[in-house]
Amino acid sequence: MIDSGTVPAPGVGRVVQVNVSAGGVPKLPVGEAHVGRQGLDGDAHHHHTVHGGPHRAVCLLASEAIERVRADGHPGVGPGSVGENLTTAGIELSLLDVGARLAIGHEVVLEISGPANPCDVIKGAFAGGKSGRISILLHPTDSRMYARVEREGVVRPGDPIRVLPARPDTTAATHLELDRLDGVEREAWLATWRAAAAAGFDVRILDRGDMAAAASPDLPGPVFNRAFGMRQVPIQRPAMEALFREAGVPGWLVVDADDPSFEGVELERLSGVHAGSLDAVLASDAARADPAIDGLAIEAIEPDDPDRMARWTEVFVAGYAMDAAEADRWRRIDPILVHARGYHHLIAVVDGRDVAATAMFVRRRVAAIGPTVVLPAARGRGIQRALIVDRARRAAAAGARVIHATAGLDGPSARNLERFGIHRIWTRGLARVDPVVHPEPAGRMRR
Repeated sequence: MIDSGTVPAPGVGRVVQVNVSAGGVPKLPVGEAHVGRQGLDGDAHHHHTVHGGPHRAVCLLASEAIERVRADGHPGVGPGSVGENLTTAGIELSLLDVGARLAIGHEVVLEISGPANPCDVIKGAFAGGKSGRISILLHPTDSRMYARVEREGVVRPGDPIRVLPARPDTTAATHLELDRLDGVEREAWLATWRAAAAAGFDVRILDRGDMAAAASPDLPGPVFNRAFGMRQVPIQRPAMEALFREAGVPGWLVVDADDPSFEGVELERLSGVHAGSLDAVLASDAARADPAIDGLAIEAIEPDDPDRMARWTEVFVAGYAMDAAEADRWRRIDPILVHARGYHHLIAVVDGRDVAATAMFVRRRVAAIGPTVVLPAARGRGIQRALIVDRARRAAAAGARVIHATAGLDGPSARNLERFGIHRIWTRGLARVDPVVHPEPAGRMRR
């Protein structure tokens, strides 16, 4: 039995143990620790790809959950053994809503940001290595929980914990949704980068969980020289910048528009992250009201249909007015990308003429819809909107529940998304990272 001290009053908990380590588990008890925006002083992680950063600054686990896990045949689980910073008593932490706040002692206030998924580092504490015993998906009462730091200060064993309501302006639920959307988007970009590498281009890829990056001396520009992960694991920033530096190319970090670590930096390509329920999109007035376009047919490109894939690429090339070198690159990449699991390429045809090309990527019940290019002669006829509806229907048939897209701020694409209830939930941009060597630009790569 864990000694949790005095039984807390209803609605009040207590810190049982404060735990830190130089990396890995178990985290060991200390008499006190300062809690800053990035976590507890003196604490570190072996898995920098999933832990750390302002949204995962502090990890908590309830002693009540530990007791249930131990009773379920895992006697090696105890305070600090699975890497939590604060072991608590009196509050069922994993049943709190995302956004709920914890006032700890006289100084610290934390905001619950989401569950901490089990990882390989902690499996040694579990019988048979079954760390899934504290997965919130399998055991909703027994998960570790992450928190961001709303107010800094010192925590000590015995400090009281009070549960406070969420702030009216909290973005906690938005960040939790962004975690899922970002994961799907990263996989789509990784598929594109890998297709380019398979096509014979020099594309250097880092795939580290919540961080993914690519650098390509052969393919200048932010499509193939980009890094994701600054929102979730900013501790990976040195690895991102090193990738660009070693490749000798400028790179671009995808960052939140309000990220304080980029204050004063002029971000490029500001864009909105949009999301919406597929059911709501398909039930929207826009989906029901848009008139049919005479002669329009929307065709899916099958991986074993190279002729149709070539037609798709030619629309893509013509719509973006690519130069010869850039067009040749995509003619090599697209026939490989069409084979990527989860990718769907679609071509719009009016009266037998190819007029538009688009794509979407479906994974984890999320449909990430890519940009649509419509040839100039066919613009202004509602083809963009027709392709949104078509992709939504195909995504729903594939089991997706959420539709996701990015679009330039307040442009026609953003307005079309908003019309269907695919609302902007976040804003981000690209922060350029320049290496020592500056290669000459060689055309515009767009995606």
